[in-house]
Parts: sequence; structure tokens; C-alpha cells
Amino acid sequence: MFESYEFLQHYWWFIISLLGAVLVFLLFVQGGQTLIYSIGKTDNERTMLVNTLGRKWEFTFTTLVTFGGAFFASFPLFYSTSFGGAYWVWMAILFAFIIQAISYEYRTKPDNFLGKRTFEAFLFINGALGTFLLGTAVATFFTGSDFLVDKNNITLITGDVSPVISRWTGPAHGLEAVLNFHNVSLGLAVFFLSRVLGLLYFENTIDQPEIAKRIKKQLLYNAIPFVAFFLTFVIWLLLRDGFAVNPETGEVYMEAYKYFFNLIEMPIVGIMFLLGVVLVLFGIGRSLFSDTCDKAIWPAGAGTVLTVLSLFLIAGYNNTAFYPSTNLSSSLTIFNSSSSPYTLKVMSYVSILVPFVAAYIVYAWRSVNNKKIDQDEMDNESHVY
Repeated sequence: MFESYEFLQHYWWFIISLLGAVLVFLLFVQGGQTLIYSIGKTDNERTMLVNTLGRKWEFTFTTLVTFGGAFFASFPLFYSTSFGGAYWVWMAILFAFIIQAISYEYRTKPDNFLGKRTFEAFLFINGALGTFLLGTAVATFFTGSDFLVDKNNITLITGDVSPVISRWTGPAHGLEAVLNFHNVSLGLAVFFLSRVLGLLYFENTIDQPEIAKRIKKQLLYNAIPFVAFFLTFVIWLLLRDGFAVNPETGEVYMEAYKYFFNLIEMPIVGIMFLLGVVLVLFGIGRSLFSDTCDKAIWPAGAGTVLTVLSLFLIAGYNNTAFYPSTNLSSSLTIFNSSSSPYTLKVMSYVSILVPFVAAYIVYAWRSVNNKKIDQDEMDNESHVY
């Protein structure tokens, strides 16, 4: 099963893509954090919101760490190029997630001299900055980044060139991505999507009539900009030239409508993309137009996973450079940036355990959310975030 090196490279790009897709779904925690004051008008209501999110924040954090670790192990050249070169972006994302963990730990601690509002502000920063920057960073898979890769540099011991394979050429070290409108459009789409999913999660886990009314109102306000920014990014993506790879020589070149053709030439991926978009819109519509529906998070969440998974796959499959450089010869593909066959093979056998881990997550999720949060539970709960 794991004998072919090419199969292993494709297999691990799928695993990376799936982890990234699940991570985007789990960003409902971050989206919910940006809505604490929009939905919660009293201290008790805000505590309910924080506590229902607090039951899930570790899922998001763990998935983010797993996503980065899997990228490091399977495609180390991407990891060293992006994390080592665009470090200001990744440091900002890391900072945002650190203050999130601190906030859940200390928000209601005795003798909290900073006060609840300080940690609630930290949660808002994590929700806004983390989602926007992650979306912007992923968009560079389609727009390109300012880096150079020369594997011969590793053999240099002396001289003017540092003995590193890749280096960033721009002074902003990744922050220049926010100056590209197409990167920003995906960043904002992820930001508003996380808020939409956060609202649907609140609807599914909180039993409080006043909060339910505010959720409907905020859902409309956030669904409209999400759809607008997502369509902007997708239309641009399908019409733009893409970073194609010559399978014979490994040369990267620009090809008209590359990502559109990837969807057509990989029909399963194209169907997944369309189904994912429909499910997200169905989930939003189901919640908006039904007063009794409280499970819209599931079709919207499944749609999010399918849509993001499809975007990752068209970025790396079908002879496409998944991390393009403005210097085309330095662009990274799943073939020139992967680990050795032995490493990928060993990791692949370990990955067989993933379904068991997923089953445990489902079990833990259902155990924690077996009952909606209400005011009585907050009054009697021994642990409150």
C-alpha cells in the first residue's frame, strides 16, 4: 500500500489538507470569541458563551499544532521556508493562540487583578487576528510568496551566502501578504466564516431565549460579508493563471485557468467543492429561516471541511506548485519538498491510528455537549472559565 514514493507524497498532502480543513471548521471557537459582547449583554450571558467555547478551544489548538507538526514531518522544506522566512506572520498567529490559552485559564481566577474584560479582549484578539492571518497565509498557496530556494546552499561552508536552503527576500517576512487584496479576501472570508460557525455552535449548545434571538440577527450580518468575500476569492481563483508543474522536468510555469482546470480534471474534487459550498449555504439558510433548527452547525461544518479540503487539493494535486514563489524556479511542490520515502512510509503506518483518534474526539465531543448550557448549570457548575 505504501510502497510508491509518489503515492506517499500524494497521501501525505491529503492528510495535510484534511487537517487544514478540520482546523478551519474548528475556528468556530475563534469566531465565537469575537461575538461575546455582540451576543452576551450581561456578565452571566457572556460567561455562558465563554464556557461553551471553553469546552472546545483545546480541539482547535491541538489541531493547529498537529497540522504544523505533520507539515514539518512530511514536507520539511515548506516548513523551513515558510515558518523560517515568513516568521512575523507565524509569530503573530502563535501570539494570538498563546493569549487565548491564558485567557481561558485565568479569566475567572480569584484575585484576577486584570479583570475579566482584559481576558475577554484577549479572546477577541485571538479570534480576529488568528482567523484573518491563517486565511491570508493559506491564500499565498495561490498567489505566491517572496522566497528563494537553492538546495546547493547547504553544501557551502564559507562565503557570502548563508548555508541555508531557503531564504526570504522581502523585509516584511510574510506580513507583505496582507497587502495583496486576494490574500485579504480569503482572510476576511475565513474570519466571517468562523463567526458564522460560532453563531451556529452557540445555537446548538446554549439554551437561553434572549441569546437565541441575537444569534439570528448576527448570523445575517456575518453571512452576507462571508459570502461576498468568499465569492470574490473563488471567482478570482478560477479565472487567474495558476502555478503548473511540468511532470517530466519539474519546471514551474504559469498556466491559464489552472485551478479551474484542476477542478474539472479531478471531478471528485470538483464535486466535493460544489457539495461543500451547498452544505455551508444550506446550514446558514436552515438556521435563518427556521425557528426550531439548532443543528445547522453540522451541515455547515461538513460543508466547510469539504470546501477547504478541495481548495488544498487543487493547490497541490494535478501537477501544481502548492507553495509558489515569485521566482518560479523556487516554487515548492509535493515532489520537491517532501521527506524521504522511509520517513513518509513510517509516518503512513502510524497514520492508520487516525480513525481511532477521530472516534475518541467524537466521543469526547458528545460527552461534553450532551446537554445545552443554561443559567442553572452556570450556577451549579464547579468549573467556570
